[in-house]
Amino acid sequence: MKFLVLLGCSFFLTGCLFGTSNEIKKSEQIIKRFHCDNIEQQGSANPISSYHQQTLNISKQKSEDYLQQYKDGDRLFNVPLDEVINQQYSIYKDACQSLGGIL
Repeated sequence: MKFLVLLGCSFFLTGCLFGTSNEIKKSEQIIKRFHCDNIEQQGSANPISSYHQQTLNISKQKSEDYLQQYKDGDRLFNVPLDEVINQQYSIYKDACQSLGGIL
């Protein structure tokens, strides 16, 4: 009986480790797409462009920070990490397109 419980716990923990590894791999793949090309230069004094530029930087930095914290063992969210990174990518994509950029 003890053997079965130990065996069950081992399978559960192994599954958790592979699930975590898979989330990290998916998140790393999403972060690789955070690259905005051909941004139109509309002048640095334009507050809207400034806002979108800051949004680009912040969403990418947040995603990298979340990934590193996840690798360090911190679980910040109740949803999978790759979903959180995908939400940040969506914000990044919108800001890039607002600046006339191409992903």
